Amino acid sequence: MSMLYLTEQDVRGLLPMKVSIDLMQTAFERLASGDALNQPRRRLILPTGSVLHYMAGSDGQHYGAKVYATNPRHGAHFLFLLYRAADAQPLAILEANHLGQIRTGAVSGLATKFMAREDAATLAIIGSGFQARTQLEAMLAVRQISDVRVWSRNPAKRDAFAAETNTHAVETAEEAVRGAQIVVTATYAKDPVLSAEWIAPGTHINAMGSNQANRREIPPELVHRADSIAVDSIEQARMESGDLLMALDDDGWSSPRIVELKDVVTGRVQARTAPEQITLFKSNGLAVEDVIAAAFVYERARAAGIGSPVPHS
Repeated sequence: MSMLYLTEQDVRGLLPMKVSIDLMQTAFERLASGDALNQPRRRLILPTGSVLHYMAGSDGQHYGAKVYATNPRHGAHFLFLLYRAADAQPLAILEANHLGQIRTGAVSGLATKFMAREDAATLAIIGSGFQARTQLEAMLAVRQISDVRVWSRNPAKRDAFAAETNTHAVETAEEAVRGAQIVVTATYAKDPVLSAEWIAPGTHINAMGSNQANRREIPPELVHRADSIAVDSIEQARMESGDLLMALDDDGWSSPRIVELKDVVTGRVQARTAPEQITLFKSNGLAVEDVIAAAFVYERARAAGIGSPVPHS
């Protein structure tokens, strides 16, 4: 059996959002049952500013690693390597930029499905870049959204995003956030992009822009104010969730307010127990999310005859 090479276009065509949200639910259910394994991200940092990021996981039948290289001046390059768990057979190499974008949106959608108020209908998105599009798509998949307000620092980019997505660009972050029942932060910001006082009771927040210990989008006041905080992995959050690391001491990390998404998804804990509570999902991104998404794309590609064979000796 030859290994497949799947392009960004292949991935995007084979991984619809609603299916992705279901896949992410399965991934967290398998984490909860012990059938899936996850290894936190590691980074090799070079003097040139180039960084190699790598993370590995297993969903039971498949395992693999996402490897990506970044440079602040020259962009990022993502690959996922998929193997069969039973015999270590190499199955596929996937270009993984869109894979990460889609699964990240899907995990926010999953958290929103379980944590936001059922009647949440107004959405604020802070950020108008690559990740913002799938965050919007995921929110629309899990709630009946009637009003979407978008703000980002670049007026031209936010206006273009609003025109492309049929949403409403606003002049300030405060204008976007005040009165929103779901708030998404999807930025490259190093410092908080909103104020805790703008957040109304009953709001659910998805913070997914930062996965480094020295960066945050959420102010510490909001972290302290939240009634429930879910993370995709406490182990990984304690390594790279700057939003939480800069707000919490050891006692804060041991608080029952902080839970893992797998326990929310399986009903072991209730992230929202009253309509007026503020809930927060801090997303970092797990390798197991990439594994289950990549395996789904691979199986669909094989069935449809999509992809190019990878020559190997």
